[in-house]
Amino acid sequence: MTRPRVSARISAISESATLAVDAKAKAMKAAGRPVIGFGAGEPDFATPGYIVEAAAEACRNPRFHKYTPSGGLPELRQAIADKTLRDSGHRVDAAQVLVTNGGKQAVYQAFATLLDPGDEVVVIAPYWTTYPEAVKLAGGVQVDVVTDETTGYLASVEQLEAARTDRTKVLLFVSPSNPTGAVYSPEQVEAIGRWAVEHDLWVVTDEIYEHLTYGDATFTSIATAVPELGDKVVVLNGVAKTYAMTGWRVGWLIGPKDVVKAATNLQSHATSNVSNVAQAAALAAVTGDLSAVAAMREAFDRRRRTMVRMLGEIPGVLCPEPLGAFYVYPSVKELLGGDFGGRRPQTSAELAELILEEAEVALVPGEAFGTPGYFRLSYALGDDDLAEGVSRIATFLSESRRP
Repeated sequence: MTRPRVSARISAISESATLAVDAKAKAMKAAGRPVIGFGAGEPDFATPGYIVEAAAEACRNPRFHKYTPSGGLPELRQAIADKTLRDSGHRVDAAQVLVTNGGKQAVYQAFATLLDPGDEVVVIAPYWTTYPEAVKLAGGVQVDVVTDETTGYLASVEQLEAARTDRTKVLLFVSPSNPTGAVYSPEQVEAIGRWAVEHDLWVVTDEIYEHLTYGDATFTSIATAVPELGDKVVVLNGVAKTYAMTGWRVGWLIGPKDVVKAATNLQSHATSNVSNVAQAAALAAVTGDLSAVAAMREAFDRRRRTMVRMLGEIPGVLCPEPLGAFYVYPSVKELLGGDFGGRRPQTSAELAELILEEAEVALVPGEAFGTPGYFRLSYALGDDDLAEGVSRIATFLSESRRP
């Protein structure tokens, strides 16, 4: 009998759809095609200069030429604890912080530490593409609660309760949301947190977009809104989105000390410490002020309103206004099955492929986020490219014959 070359566990993992779309768009651009990419979720701004200077100084410090504690530089762990109290009112100490190689490692290690095979995780869809793979790798079972544009992509307590079973261990809660930009009100956050307490559930909350809300929307940490969660809440975060540091790869996990110690043990064998230079940069970021993110948020808000307006003018496209992060998540269900130059895409994935080929615009279909019939477009790109890209989409879609 021939044994498989790759394990079943790893073979079951899907490629990151967002990174795949971004890679294809960049390859087409390298080949000379004028592709505009709405796929990747990263700010188009440079990392602020004072953060870069802190990294350059760290390069010259012999201390950072050696191994450091697997859980993170002690001063960075303390600074993250201080920043968490400052920004969300959630009081923790440095021993409750694990510094990770980006937010994705924090996601994986949270589920790897909390889940045994068969444990169920309630996940609100649409969801970020990495969550299902992390749950799956940890042996967990994902149970989706599907939301749509009619509720602003917000889940109710009643929907969550309908998904709960006696095997449910964790609720994954994300606000502001990737891919929809949905933001739960303080009252909604509190209601969901109290439901979790009532049923003795863990809550894993991803707060990476905490500083990116617009209009009257405000970020509310579920850990602060419902202190009764106590030691059954794990907070995931990082510097990537707030400080335009996606490539620096510094995230963190905050939780009860026994969970953090176990996750640190895992990291000690998987990667050891995060790059010391990147940690020094993150230290400068989290101890600095928030003026850089304020400037970025102003630009994102302007682009958000432009994109919502332009997409809303395309027949067959329904685009709710996002209140956070830097994505829109319009429905294109009315366009599926239409005639696009003799081709009739039946899925949003097929339509996205057609738009890339014909309009030279890259976006991510809803299949990647658990809800077919939608597109995710990032507005974290320059104003001119944004307007040109959406104009191309509008021209292409408007020339179709609707089903």
